[in-house]
Amino acid sequence: MINSIAAFLSYLGVAILLLGAFMAIYVQITPYKEFKLIAQGNAAAAISLSGAVLGFTFPLLASIYYTQSLLEMTIWAGITCIVQLLVFTVMRHWAKHIEDGVLAPAIILAALSMSVGLLNAVSISH
Repeated sequence: MINSIAAFLSYLGVAILLLGAFMAIYVQITPYKEFKLIAQGNAAAAISLSGAVLGFTFPLLASIYYTQSLLEMTIWAGITCIVQLLVFTVMRHWAKHIEDGVLAPAIILAALSMSVGLLNAVSISH
């Protein structure tokens, strides 16, 4: 039982750190300040960031389930981070609209981030 609790705490702690690191990296590559915009009520910024966070978290969840070590989980998290950054890079031309609070581009960016994240997650199992 003690080993199970230690493993749980290890995986949860590392996963939370990886999620925090992903968010820190993601908000640095976007040309706008998500947290400032969200604090000002910009729903588009909240939607697009939420999609990216979920798009990262789905594969992170799969890597916890399918991998055999914290190192392997961390490697998959790195790959997942790169994939999510690529999704934003491809859709970067909508950044100004998101900054301006336009919801449609934020919704499609969030949907693409989550869709790619789900595909990434299921790919880890093979």
